[in-house]
Parts: sequence; structure tokens; C-alpha cells
Amino acid sequence: MQQIIFFFTKNSTKLLFLLLLVISLYMTIQSHAFHKSQFVNSANVVSGTIYEETNNLKEYLHLKSENEMLAKENARLKQTLYNSEIIIDSAFKVNPQLRIATDYNVFQTKIIRNNYNKKENYLTIKGGAKNGFTKDMGVINSRGVIGIVENVSNHYATVQSILNSKTRIDAKVSNSNHFGTIVWDGKNAGFVQLIDIPKLAKLHKGDSIVTGGESTIFPENIPIGVVDKVYASKTSNFYTISVRLFNDMTNIGSIYLIENVNLQEIKQLEEATLNDE
Repeated sequence: MQQIIFFFTKNSTKLLFLLLLVISLYMTIQSHAFHKSQFVNSANVVSGTIYEETNNLKEYLHLKSENEMLAKENARLKQTLYNSEIIIDSAFKVNPQLRIATDYNVFQTKIIRNNYNKKENYLTIKGGAKNGFTKDMGVINSRGVIGIVENVSNHYATVQSILNSKTRIDAKVSNSNHFGTIVWDGKNAGFVQLIDIPKLAKLHKGDSIVTGGESTIFPENIPIGVVDKVYASKTSNFYTISVRLFNDMTNIGSIYLIENVNLQEIKQLEEATLNDE
């Protein structure tokens, strides 16, 4: 208490000057409309700037939750898309209509580990059997195909990357409907190869390569990449096509898992057919 009294006593002149200065400024602002308006405007600018910066900070801190919400919404939209079919009515208008049965379920999650510098590359993702994830689910993101679920534990799963020499994905040239198979030669992480495309197909650099209709894992027409180079062997009737991936496989995060709900039924039917032969 004595220190406080000593402070005021020692600095009484300065404190009195500041008090009188504040009072004089207040009286000047109140008695002159121009000064008052300028003060109010300045105060508004300062407070507005503070509010704006505070809001920007809040938005930045909430980016993670906002991104998660957007990813979940995208998953719902993709599920609707993959379970729709295009119908042309009598007026020649194209209308999407929902199928009676759901063929695909879509789940949203993220990658927690990614390999891309080996010949057989795998990814580890968050979520497993307790989240409804199963083996042979297709894995994609907003740019296109990433791989296929290989193994599942309770809380995690591994994905066989499209950059894996064992991977085989049914694919086609989007503007010609010629079908082939996506493989990887283990050389460049930015390119895969499309094989078994007949030389009758007309190909051009930049043509889109998408998933084919014969796949039991991926819906049709999911992007994969574009034609970069076409190689023709004299001893074969098929092209080998170098496909530049839409995805940068060295930099991926949020992903979607696609479940074909009819997959087991299809497998059982095909196995029964083979056993009958």
C-alpha cells in the first residue's frame, strides 16, 4: 500500500497532466461535431480491424473441422452419384434417377502412412473393421483412383497402392470404350501403364483413362489419368500405354473407400460357375 501511495506521490505531476489531457480531448471531441465523427470513425476502424483479425484466427483454427465436414459431405455426394443411373426420357432430357437398390457405400477417412518408392507400395489408413471397412474396397480421392484395400484390423487398414507391381485395375479409354488393365512397372511414381488395348483403338495424347465397367471394385468412369505415350510392339496386337496419373501419389491425405455391396455375391456366383465347368 505504501508503494502505491509513493508511486502516486512521486508521479503526481505527470498523472495530473495526463488526466487534464484526457479531459481536454474529451471536451474538444464532444463540443465539435467534426472531431467527434473523426474519433468515432477511427474507433470503428480499430475495432473493425480487431474483429476481422479475431475472426480470421477463429476460421484458421477451425479449418481442420471444416475440412472434415466437407470430406464427409463429399462422401455422401459420391455415394449418391455411384448409386445413380442416367435415364433419357421421352423429351430427350437426361435425368439422373436413384436405383432401387444401393450398389455402393462410400466411407471417408485419411492416410496416415504412404509408401511410393518401392516396387510393391502400400498405404496405411485410419479406420478398420469397426468402421465397416473390408478387404477389396476401392480407394479413391477427389482426383481419382489410389488403390485397393488389402488387409483390415479393428482400427486400421492397409491399401495396395496403384503404384504396386501386383496391382491390376480394370480400365478403359473414355472416348472409345476399349478396355484394358492398369499395371505399374515400378519405375516412375507419376505414371502407370495400360495394357491389352487393341491396335484397332484410336488413341491420342491427352485422352482420359478411367475405370471400366467390368470392375467389381470400382464404379465405372472414375478418373485415373491421361494418355502420355503409346508404344506399339511388332510382335503383339496390343498397345502399351503410358498413363500420367491425375494423382500426385507422393502427396495425398483425405480419401474415400468404396464398398461394392454385391461383391461377395458376384464372387460366389463366379466360383460356382467355374466349379461347374
